[in-house]
Amino acid sequence: MAERLPLLAPEDLRRLASLQVLARSVVEGFCSGLHRSPHKGFSVEFREHRAYVPGDEIRRLDWKLYARRDRFYVREFEEETNVRATLLLDASGSMAYGEPSKLDYAARLAAGLAWLLLQQSDAVGLLVFDTAPRRYIPPRARPGHLRVLTDALERTRAGGETDLGRVLHDTAARVHRRGLLIVLSDCLGPLPELLAALAHLRFVHHDVSVIQVLHPDELEFPFRGWTRFESLERAGHDRLLDPAALREAYRRRVAEFQRDLRRGCHRHRVDWALMTTDRPWSDSLSRFLAARRRRA
Repeated sequence: MAERLPLLAPEDLRRLASLQVLARSVVEGFCSGLHRSPHKGFSVEFREHRAYVPGDEIRRLDWKLYARRDRFYVREFEEETNVRATLLLDASGSMAYGEPSKLDYAARLAAGLAWLLLQQSDAVGLLVFDTAPRRYIPPRARPGHLRVLTDALERTRAGGETDLGRVLHDTAARVHRRGLLIVLSDCLGPLPELLAALAHLRFVHHDVSVIQVLHPDELEFPFRGWTRFESLERAGHDRLLDPAALREAYRRRVAEFQRDLRRGCHRHRVDWALMTTDRPWSDSLSRFLAARRRRA
């Protein structure tokens, strides 16, 4: 495997600096931040100041405090609260496909999201899984937590089969405080089980997003001539096939799967985005967050 590049390059962070990760639904938190809380009174009351971060609304700057301290501070109110976010990263064998691999691409997305959330003073955690959770890092907002998360992401390698539906059902039981859950996966598995698990997460009031990461080959099936296809999740499962005989049926099945996944996410009020590894991850993430902000 080629040496992996640093997850967060300075030019990527510059592209993301003006973005925010907003919770679309009501979340439970523990201190002031960017998101609506279910715990509020009959009026909006001033609570405290916090340091300005890129992307904050200019109208909320306290100019009198700026005149005294020569630094920007934002006014916070009682109905706003920090979100607890958990990033769920699929590290099953199928995520090893491509160069860069789908796992490398998804890990960079996860690192970028973690950086943005921590810039907002939100708590962010990580769950790496295949058929079951491999590693769980609880959400934290403390200094240095980004290094903990990126270290875990850099050490993650793809392997094993996947059971995305079961892992998401387990997550509903593991993560008791409702918050933001972002799934990064190729979503290649039984669709009814995945949609049922997403419905479970929404039933317990989590704000859920699915970022589906695919290689362009998986959508376009560009192979020419007889090709040996090998399973990345099950040893010894390989077939020598003529792609020309399969291309039309393959593309039709993929289009049907994508349509049903998109409709199922919409039905359960789950944000869904398809990202392909041939596009810069920071650009794809920027478009996703901009669209999410408009919907919020």
